[in-house]
Amino acid sequence: MRTMLFVTLTVSALFTLSACQGSDAGEERTDDSHTKQYMAANGEVEIPENPERIVVAVNNLVGYFEPLGITPIGTPEEVMENPDFQEILADVTSIGTVDNPSLETIVELDPDLIITLTRYENIEQFEAIAPTVAIEYGEMDYREQLRAFGEMTNKQAEAEEWITNWNEQIELHKEAVHEAVGEQTVSILQPHANGIYAFGHNYARGGEIIYDEFQLKAPEIAQAELIDNRAGFAEISIEVLPDYAGDFLFTAPWTGDDLETSDVYETSIWKNLDAVKKDNVYMFENKFSNYNDPVALESQLSFIVDALTK
Repeated sequence: MRTMLFVTLTVSALFTLSACQGSDAGEERTDDSHTKQYMAANGEVEIPENPERIVVAVNNLVGYFEPLGITPIGTPEEVMENPDFQEILADVTSIGTVDNPSLETIVELDPDLIITLTRYENIEQFEAIAPTVAIEYGEMDYREQLRAFGEMTNKQAEAEEWITNWNEQIELHKEAVHEAVGEQTVSILQPHANGIYAFGHNYARGGEIIYDEFQLKAPEIAQAELIDNRAGFAEISIEVLPDYAGDFLFTAPWTGDDLETSDVYETSIWKNLDAVKKDNVYMFENKFSNYNDPVALESQLSFIVDALTK
């Protein structure tokens, strides 16, 4: 109760500060009082019929708005460091980090809609500022998620246009990729300080393209543990690495820990993998690979196609 009271008083104070400092900006806003009900993961939310000032408070949802012709007014700092987004977000305000967003900055931005994920604990704080839609990560695939955002923002036609163009791009490259890879297997492996992450078809890093769109094969154990049960990823030890390593490997060291790449990449186990011996290892850029939104997918598609058909 004390925490909730503090949050309420804090946000109320920020609203007052923002009203004093930003009244001119508020007067420039379009007077559109039409709203609609939207069923989100955090319940039914009354949102503007045509939201114009959207804060996207999590990294991996920002790229869904570019195909819709929408530029958020605020996003986390981390996504601005992603090379795929630097130009798109050049004039967008940083709201701080995902884990520690600045409520004061968000209030000053005067959003009419905030987008977040259910796994973050600040939903109630956001709801005190503006209508807030929480998304359950992984509940929808990226086509469904784009359509959901298109419905939310009245940009259904734009969403369908991107999906149509994307389907065409997949079909354009699928034959060449299958000719290059055939029945061989493909893995996505990312070493970190305490082991190795193996990824499947629904946890970014190109998995959606490799396994779902191109329908390339994963090693048998990866197929069973990561894809068939939709787990997305698993933490494995270097001792079992050969079981998860396919004929082609996409990899990069994990960011944010103290891993020395030699701990994995210079070991005899790694060097004796067939993919390593045949030079079928492709190093992706971490910041570029950790998203699975439309902007990221377009970038990953080019990288994957170039790697596999070289």
